[in-house]
Amino acid sequence: MGVSEYYARNGEVGIHYYDSRDEADERLVPIVVCPGLSETAEEYLDFMEAAAPRRCILLSFRGRGKSDTPEAGYDLKDHLTDLESVVRDAGVKSFHLFAYSRGVSYALQYAHAYPSDVHSFIVGDYPPEHRAMPDGWAEDYIHHYLIPYNRTSNIRTDAVWGIQRESVQISLDQPLQLPLMVARGQREGSLVTEEDLARYKRMSEAVSVKEYARSDHALKGEDKALFYADIIRFVNEQDGGTE
Repeated sequence: MGVSEYYARNGEVGIHYYDSRDEADERLVPIVVCPGLSETAEEYLDFMEAAAPRRCILLSFRGRGKSDTPEAGYDLKDHLTDLESVVRDAGVKSFHLFAYSRGVSYALQYAHAYPSDVHSFIVGDYPPEHRAMPDGWAEDYIHHYLIPYNRTSNIRTDAVWGIQRESVQISLDQPLQLPLMVARGQREGSLVTEEDLARYKRMSEAVSVKEYARSDHALKGEDKALFYADIIRFVNEQDGGTE
């Protein structure tokens, strides 16, 4: 699989992304992947391989992976501009949008702003909202998750503090005239409740729900192969093709 690395310029911030366009089938609608809170583009290279020969674009949002870490600029609008800069730099005009966890809020804001760009939307276990982070969250997240699980290189602590300081609660459940696939775990810890599922069903007339019996919020554990296969099947159906 041929994969190239690029940096999109978002003002003074460099946003790193991978693009498989060199060996992709141009007849297939590309997929843009928005990782979760502490995830990087590298953690979706296996998805890119599974989706081949479909073109995939994987980005690391600001403060994550190989992207720059500004002192400020960590609310929803700032992450939206990261995604805008990658889409613009990659020159992709219409695409499927796959987002996981907090990346869902960044991607939903993009879909609401640019509905004609998005061919379909894949939700990875997150409600249709952008969440404010309470006081104490950053310290707890750093010391009880990032450090113990060796993930401080995935997301810088400056970014975590910025997210707590700047994030504002916003509902993102306005109607979307496009197909949605909503994936959620069935075990305790999933972030998509029955009410959240109902909100998604009110947003679109075409909602496909995929549930994973061995998963909580972490859909890329035991159920990862099934989750990836469901995404690929879903986008194939939206393209009018088959498996």
